[in-house]
Amino acid sequence: MELHFIDEFEHGFGWTPEGDRLQRASHALRTGDSVWLTDVVDGPGLDERVAALGAPAGVLQLLDRHGRDNAAVAERLGVPLHKAPMSDVEGAPFVVRRIVNWRFWREIALWFPTERTLVCADSLGSVGYFRTPDEPFGVHPILRLFPPRRALGDLEPEHILFGHGPGFHGAEAPRRLREALATSRRRLPLTLRSSVRR
Repeated sequence: MELHFIDEFEHGFGWTPEGDRLQRASHALRTGDSVWLTDVVDGPGLDERVAALGAPAGVLQLLDRHGRDNAAVAERLGVPLHKAPMSDVEGAPFVVRRIVNWRFWREIALWFPTERTLVCADSLGSVGYFRTPDEPFGVHPILRLFPPRRALGDLEPEHILFGHGPGFHGAEAPRRLREALATSRRRLPLTLRSSVRR
């Protein structure tokens, strides 16, 4: 499966499978000399891109149903696989933010404070069914009635990365994050109408 690389920035990069309807996005984040991979979809050239970034330290599955190719890539790179850990990983440079801990939905986000980077799975996304036409990204439709304000509302990210679609980068990221969380409920009908039209 060919990979299309996205979210190229000073702390890492992302990628999606070419032609993937769901626009599944994976990321490699460098902090110091270590690289952490999230919700990995495998493909040609991935190992070389990761090695050029730094030494792999671990693979993280942020959502229980995002099995993707996490296990195979972690084994090949010789690093641990952490499946939606509900608490911080010892010695890791990120903070685990609990999004959902339901019986059939366990999801976390990662906050890299030094890099001011927030990595999400399905809580936020930039593909069409996550957002209204005037939003660059939005809350997952199922979570819009109960958005993860407590988990994410105090963050000031410069980079927001998603499990579906390209990320959002720059000085506007904190304001856009607060806006997405604050308006998710009232925008739900418009989100659903937009999804049906698409």
